[in-house]
Amino acid sequence: MMEVLGVILGGGRGTRLDPLTRYRAKPAVPIGCKYRLVDVPISNCLYCGIDRVYILTQFNSRSLNRHVGQAYPPHAFSASFVEILAAQQSLTREDWYQGTADAVRQNLDAFALPHVRDLLILSGDQLYRLDFVEMVQFHRQTEADMTVALHPVARAEAPRFGLVKLDRDSRVVRFEEKPKDARVLDEMASDREALRRFGVGDGARCYLASMGIYAIRAAASEAVLREVAGDDFGRDVFPFAIHHRPVFGYVYGGYWEDIGTIRSFFDANLAMTDTDPAFNFYDPHRPVYTRPRFLPPARVFRAEITNALLADGGQVEGARLVRAMLGVRSVIRKNVVLENVIHMGAEFYDEPAGPAHAVPLGVGDGSIITNAIIDKDTRIGRGVELVNAAGHVHYESDEICVREGIIVVPRRTTLPDGYTF
Repeated sequence: MMEVLGVILGGGRGTRLDPLTRYRAKPAVPIGCKYRLVDVPISNCLYCGIDRVYILTQFNSRSLNRHVGQAYPPHAFSASFVEILAAQQSLTREDWYQGTADAVRQNLDAFALPHVRDLLILSGDQLYRLDFVEMVQFHRQTEADMTVALHPVARAEAPRFGLVKLDRDSRVVRFEEKPKDARVLDEMASDREALRRFGVGDGARCYLASMGIYAIRAAASEAVLREVAGDDFGRDVFPFAIHHRPVFGYVYGGYWEDIGTIRSFFDANLAMTDTDPAFNFYDPHRPVYTRPRFLPPARVFRAEITNALLADGGQVEGARLVRAMLGVRSVIRKNVVLENVIHMGAEFYDEPAGPAHAVPLGVGDGSIITNAIIDKDTRIGRGVELVNAAGHVHYESDEICVREGIIVVPRRTTLPDGYTF
């Protein structure tokens, strides 16, 4: 695995995660109380022995740069690194990354490191614990130029993904991008007996969806990317390679969630508060790393809590929490009710001797919030009600957004006492 180079794609503007991506790159969006999305693929690489990792990004990358620098500092006596490669002008290129494949293409010179046998192309906005060791072994045993990770999904989910058909040797023979036609869906269904060979026994999940994770033989990577005029891996490079290169599919049947929308982000986070979540951060053998903050423990006084995660430095007094997630330095005051709420916390505490704010950081006394995401550094006054009483599915104002029925309070927003929505 020391001959594998990890390449994490930072993604584009992340418009489907707006307003969480207005001031940060998509991989820098907080998740699981104290982590960032990018911590998941980086940690997967590190515990599989891949200790050279590049992250390609170009939009709102300041917070991502800061997080990566603080969480994964370089080692003076080691060749390992986790490093940002931002889009830049050069003597040969003056434009931005035009897509995922173009981002990799523009950095092929940086990837030409000694003893790199394979590139592992990863997404920066997914939750999973795929064993890269097994995938790379499969990739090498099949002598593939490219191997794509595949996840079995049910027919109802299938039109959301690029679907792959494999032959008996696991070679990719067909790819359809988000098919809607019933006839095509019928043709793309995989044989249930074949799926059992991969340890997937659930007969309902008989469609193989591309996870956007690729192992590519380093010696073939430049040729593959130069042969294709298109700029996107899933739309251009992968379909082209199927017909011109040995491309195989590695089936992964474990937990996988693509955090592409506010709804998927909301559901994946709150599922971690359940009794037996499909994904959690408590696996001692596969830790998820992040930035150390050296904060005090969370303080809880006279609170009623039903299923919640509380990060370092938080303060909860006399509140009721039901399926709630409180990020670092969250302050939740008396008689507050949070139900199905992600509160991302704050980057700092209010200074006791600093300038007086009409509304302090955190959630004020007597506020009621349901089905909401509260971004960092927000100030919510006393007696605020955020319950979406009008039942908006989509809504936009200076203070509040609604995405798929979920209330989102953007970063650094202030809601005055008595505000209702």
